Amino acid sequence: MKKFYFCVMKIVWQLFSTFFKIGAFTLGGGYAMLSMVEKAVVDKKQWIAADEFWDLIAIVQSLPGVFAVNTALYVGHKIAGKKGAAAAMLGAIIPSIVIILLLATIFREYRDLPVVERIFKGIRPCVVALILAPSLRMIKSAKINWKTVIIPIATVALIWWLKVSPAWVILATIAGSAIYAIVMERKMKTAEKEVKP
Repeated sequence: MKKFYFCVMKIVWQLFSTFFKIGAFTLGGGYAMLSMVEKAVVDKKQWIAADEFWDLIAIVQSLPGVFAVNTALYVGHKIAGKKGAAAAMLGAIIPSIVIILLLATIFREYRDLPVVERIFKGIRPCVVALILAPSLRMIKSAKINWKTVIIPIATVALIWWLKVSPAWVILATIAGSAIYAIVMERKMKTAEKEVKP
């Protein structure tokens, strides 16, 4: 029993330290941290398979709340239950809280300095790259083909040009997917009945 408890606590600590490192070195929010989370959770620790990880991200994106925290909670819970979820979440948010408090106290005094302005101008393109890299991997893992390419195009058109709330798009996608699954299941059952003598 002690050995099992030790193993669980070891995994919980690993979750905390992994997400602490990710939280400490991520610029640009939740989407920017995706490549680091994938590298740690999928490639290095091999806690989750690559396909399963991107399915997980699709679920997390449709949930309300902070994306980085939701990702940490979901991964932590998948690996080590409630303790894992708490450890991963704390690991992800503690660095952000500390950095924000430090910036809030220091930034007021030094924000007008040319050096500080140049630092933030240099960080912006880096953040764009950090967000773009996992987005391209997500496109690849989504296995978009000529039949499904209309979905991302329609989504962009609805949100960007027509200013439809992403919440409505997500709800419509869930409803559409459910209807599609039901229709396909009925078609399969009908085909099985036709095949049977």
